[in-house]
Amino acid sequence: MKQPLILAVDDDEDNLLLISQVLSLGNYSFITATNGLMALSMAEEQLPDLILLDVMLPDLDGAEIVRCLRRNPETLRIPVIAVTAMARKEDRDRFLEAGCNDYISKPYMVDDLEELIHRYLSSPPPAF
Repeated sequence: MKQPLILAVDDDEDNLLLISQVLSLGNYSFITATNGLMALSMAEEQLPDLILLDVMLPDLDGAEIVRCLRRNPETLRIPVIAVTAMARKEDRDRFLEAGCNDYISKPYMVDDLEELIHRYLSSPPPAF
């Protein structure tokens, strides 16, 4: 059985380092991207099993990235967890409506992130 691959996307070096450490400690296989265009390209080429997506990126809004992923038959079913400092209910609703499967706000508890990762890697892919 192949080990699941996670794509972590964040333009902030410290945030990406934290997520990378969490993934390393969890023995997850992962790749990283620092902007939206890179994230879309990597998602299409690598077809990760889960995407942890910072929604405030310099080139593309996270909601637009998710809409692009959902329009592509190859990336349509990849679960996407929005990871963001935008914690208002309206923000959460906007990202879920755009196609994110879940949402975690920064600063997050590492245990909460690990639980979300585990939940989406151990469940069947979502139907769209």
